[in-house]
Amino acid sequence: MAELYPEIEPYDHGLLDVSDDQRLYWEVCGNPGGKPAVVLHGGPGSGCSPVSRRYFDPGRYRIILFDQRGCGRSLPHASETAIDLATNTTPHLISDIDAVRRHLGVERWLVFGQSWGSTLALAYAERHRERVTELVLGSVVTTTRREIDWLTRGVGRFFPEAWERFCAGAPEAGGVNLAAAYQRRLFDDDPQVRERAARDWCDWEMAVVDSIPGHTAHPRYEDARFRLAFARIVTHYFAHGAGLREGKLLDNAPKLTGIPGVLVHGRLDLGSPLETAWELAKAWPDAELVIVETAGHDARDPGMAEALVAATDRLAASR
Repeated sequence: MAELYPEIEPYDHGLLDVSDDQRLYWEVCGNPGGKPAVVLHGGPGSGCSPVSRRYFDPGRYRIILFDQRGCGRSLPHASETAIDLATNTTPHLISDIDAVRRHLGVERWLVFGQSWGSTLALAYAERHRERVTELVLGSVVTTTRREIDWLTRGVGRFFPEAWERFCAGAPEAGGVNLAAAYQRRLFDDDPQVRERAARDWCDWEMAVVDSIPGHTAHPRYEDARFRLAFARIVTHYFAHGAGLREGKLLDNAPKLTGIPGVLVHGRLDLGSPLETAWELAKAWPDAELVIVETAGHDARDPGMAEALVAATDRLAASR
């Protein structure tokens, strides 16, 4: 199996003004004349990561990354006191993706997304299929209310200690609608309440992906600014069902007919069970499902990176 490509730095980057006074950080790596590929990061609210550049052969791909609204190096940042997330929605993000495409002069591109990024990639491809050459999706989710309920409540049966601590962080929710309860706390006037809620939410996120022996927490969770922005954005989306009609992405999957896709999913993913990727592969005739027996949800889990790199390598020659 292939390994991650060596570390690489952007040859171009900037801030793009889009709607609602938002400025998106973007960067381009690899070969300026290579096959265009855009990376949609997870979260929502994680921000793009340097490791995402390494899923692509830099000699064959023009690799485009950007930070979605409110996170990473995009402005305004969701950790700011007066931030308003009303215009941070799935339709806004779809529009932003296409704004980045136009800004960089890309006609069509491969769309790569992991976790929440896979939801966003599907939503974008179903809206702008003429702009998509292929899709590579890892840790596949469609962010339905059913999936959100599982991630914030149902999966607690596998992590009862962490689940009890998570519920204690917002006892008024009674174990139900935890995303909405945490969202209120994350916007509390008291900064200590906000910080405690952000840490409790992130602790739960880390617990759910900790299904593989030897797993280590991602160092980004040690950054208080990251924790607050991430928790605010993800609870905003979860409290509103990602702004998507329930089951819409799966129902519309036949629209992707003719677009090759590779779905990479860990057999041991407890937070986002394999069922979603399985059903998507059945509904999308041109999708190939790759099950990584040794992995959970984290892209750092054994076998995940290798499977994702193998997918981009295989698709590098097509246009």
